[in-house]
Amino acid sequence: MRELIGTLDERYPGFRARLIDDSGLRRYWCVYVNGRDTRLGASLDTALTSDDVVWILPATSGGMFLP
Repeated sequence: MRELIGTLDERYPGFRARLIDDSGLRRYWCVYVNGRDTRLGASLDTALTSDDVVWILPATSGGMFLP
């Protein structure tokens, strides 16, 4: 997955800095490969194939309940 992030950073400068820091994937980002959370596996070292579907999403929480 590091190669994918590098490619995206070339196309969209600053992408990598927003997604990862010195300790790895930033806390408020979620990365899924084929529907599986990469944090539960190899994280940034997750191997990818050309058939994989990768979702990079900002984590969300909270909200407001309206009756």
